[in-house]
Amino acid sequence: GAAFISIQAFPALLDLPEDLEVSMVSCGSRHTAVVTRDGQLYTWGWGKYGQLGHGTNINSDQARRVECLVARGLWVEEVVCGPWTTYVRV
Repeated sequence: GAAFISIQAFPALLDLPEDLEVSMVSCGSRHTAVVTRDGQLYTWGWGKYGQLGHGTNINSDQARRVECLVARGLWVEEVVCGPWTTYVRV
């Protein structure tokens, strides 16, 4: 069966780990990304086209760190979400 992802038409509170300090947020059509002050990227939402950056097409209702950037030692400076894409400047 198809995975269900909730769609919020209005702003909603999001629980992030307490030690994260967010410096930037960007919203796409059905996904969201944040950059933390220590240069990490977290994404969540609809992932059908791989726009969450987790190496899969799986949706996520929880913010998850994009591990491939961490593994490469990359510091994220900026993120911009498009309709079905996510652009990251490292």
